[in-house]
Amino acid sequence: MANTETSLKEAASIEGAIGAALVDYTSGMALGTIGGGKELDLNVAAAGNTDVVRAKVRAMEMLGLGEEIEDILITLGRQYHLIRLLRTQGSNGLFMYLALDKERANLAMARHQLKKIASELQI
Repeated sequence: MANTETSLKEAASIEGAIGAALVDYTSGMALGTIGGGKELDLNVAAAGNTDVVRAKVRAMEMLGLGEEIEDILITLGRQYHLIRLLRTQGSNGLFMYLALDKERANLAMARHQLKKIASELQI
């Protein structure tokens, strides 16, 4: 099992990573960040993506699909933004956020790696 710092470092090592964050979507606060900088303010991204997660969780409830959200992908002109909801013990209400440069990233591999990182995270 990995802690927050280790998990964020692993996420930042994914090919094409711009930045990563562990976010509490009940409060919108980033519990940890790595990377970002001028290109991407991870605290603003954490707060904004909290709204995305909340909206999708509500939509899933209203639709009564009985499914859990694995991840949410937002595709921009030059970036991918991945949001991976955590399902490990003690992680309810948390998600991992990863921003990727489209030209340098392999989206399928990044999703696979982020899934593995999220499953090993111990809160």
